[in-house]
Amino acid sequence: MMIWSFIAAFLTGIFASLGVGGGMILIIYLTVFAGFDQLAAQGINLVYFIPIAALSVFLHSRNGLIEWKKIIPSIITGVVFAALGTLAAKYIGSPGLKKIFAVFILLIGIKELFSKSESS
Repeated sequence: MMIWSFIAAFLTGIFASLGVGGGMILIIYLTVFAGFDQLAAQGINLVYFIPIAALSVFLHSRNGLIEWKKIIPSIITGVVFAALGTLAAKYIGSPGLKKIFAVFILLIGIKELFSKSESS
């Protein structure tokens, strides 16, 4: 079972660093394979995200890929709604969050299935 934890952590780190949603992999692993309830899995995902986000921001900033003046409003808005989302998650509870997360993943999958690919 330990090897699956390392694989999930590896994939989560790679996808999170690329900015494509590594947390989905971690949440799916924690709920389906590790036996955590949805609320706990989302909390663990947020804690896991902090060092990965810090490293990614540092590296992308060093490479000149972040325009700080343009993202400050997004950061402020994100912090406010993260706090509100935490309160909502506690109110909704783990069974409700699990259903919402499943629908979200399904909708993303459908969108990706029917979206046109861009040529490089």
